[in-house]
Amino acid sequence: QVQLVESGGGLVQAGGSLRLSCAASGLTFSSFAMAWFRQAPGKEREFVAATTWSPTRTYYADSVKGRFTISRDNAKITVYLQMNSAKPEDTAVYYCAAKMWATTTRDANEYDYWGQGTQVTVSS
Repeated sequence: QVQLVESGGGLVQAGGSLRLSCAASGLTFSSFAMAWFRQAPGKEREFVAATTWSPTRTYYADSVKGRFTISRDNAKITVYLQMNSAKPEDTAVYYCAAKMWATTTRDANEYDYWGQGTQVTVSS
């Protein structure tokens, strides 16, 4: 019964900021991970960032390191992606994903649950 509900996508100018949210329900394990992936037209889905519970860790793709920040509200099991210094190449559909067990992975195939995706468009 795990569900991920995403919000916050939209249009932003290059250099601007945007924050995506993913509200999760039905997660009952003490050790799990949530992540953001993105997919642009004609491209493969790529890893963006992840955060884990028990232990607490964060991971970032090199392309977004220093610009994006993943965070969460533990009480609500909500994950955020703060996008700063946005670039046109960040334009994509962004997906929230979750998996049981906080093992290190950037492989989309390892994730069990997915949100519907939210469009982010960065204009130049």
